[in-house]
Amino acid sequence: MERRLAAILSADVVGYSRLMGVDESGTLARLMAHRNEFIDPTIAAHRGRIVKLMGDGALVEFASVVDAMACAVDIQRGMQQRNQDQAAQQRIEFRIGINLGDVIVEGNDIYGDGVNVAARLEGLAETGGVCVSDSVRTAVGSKLPLDYEFLGEQQVKNITEPVHAYRARLQTGAVLPALAEAQPKKASKVRWAIGAAVVAAVIGGGLLAWLQPWAPEFGPVSDNQVALPQQDKPSIAVLPFNNMSGDPEQEYFADGMTDDLITDLSKVSGLLVIARNSTFAYKGTAPDVRQVSRDLGVKYVLEGSMRSSTRLPAGIFGQSGSTAS
Repeated sequence: MERRLAAILSADVVGYSRLMGVDESGTLARLMAHRNEFIDPTIAAHRGRIVKLMGDGALVEFASVVDAMACAVDIQRGMQQRNQDQAAQQRIEFRIGINLGDVIVEGNDIYGDGVNVAARLEGLAETGGVCVSDSVRTAVGSKLPLDYEFLGEQQVKNITEPVHAYRARLQTGAVLPALAEAQPKKASKVRWAIGAAVVAAVIGGGLLAWLQPWAPEFGPVSDNQVALPQQDKPSIAVLPFNNMSGDPEQEYFADGMTDDLITDLSKVSGLLVIARNSTFAYKGTAPDVRQVSRDLGVKYVLEGSMRSSTRLPAGIFGQSGSTAS
């Protein structure tokens, strides 16, 4: 088990459910535009690694706590500027929490109290604000022109010890050091990563569950078929896999395969993946992939199906069971 010290940034959209309820397509389009045009490049410029995207939020790891803090402040200031011309009920606004602590590393994901505290601090942050732990405040010190407001000892969910929380604000008139603009990744490398992640997820999921999905329909949608704004960064929606076995009990295997694909693709740097709660709205339907791309504002759409037989290959477990064919 690998452990390391890391600065963890947790962010989510304030009032995301309300925004989706009022205008789902418009909210998704605005959120993806903010991510592609501003948030992801800002994270990259501050040397952050996006661990996962969670529909309305993100978990980001930094080797430097100063980078994490500067990134959070830049994001919040930038979002204020980007929201100036937006109606109040359409604004995408974030809360951000930052913690410096020990994390457990498993593959590309991270776990542990270091991550959990960051998520709890995010819940304590005000709209458009940044909330940090005492470890962050101490480590940053005077390296950045920030003021801190002590919020007291906060008893938060699933954390044994109280958390010393602070609101962090840029000092009046202060300016953070400028950073070089992040260089975009080559499109060919990203496209290769998309294919590799899909193949790895399908093979791994099939071995674990003795299921083999039928070859999915996976391909780019032409630019003139997409109504929502297209960005330089590739984007993809994974539709729920269809259960073609005729056995309702196999439904959770199909859903599990879809979840695994979404999770694995979300770890591909430079790729925007639509959240599960949006794509599963198409479950049980036969949507036109071109319409899906327009609805969700994505360049790529992935769909597939699964079917099972009644027997396992000879010699496996020494008895009959179920598998996919």
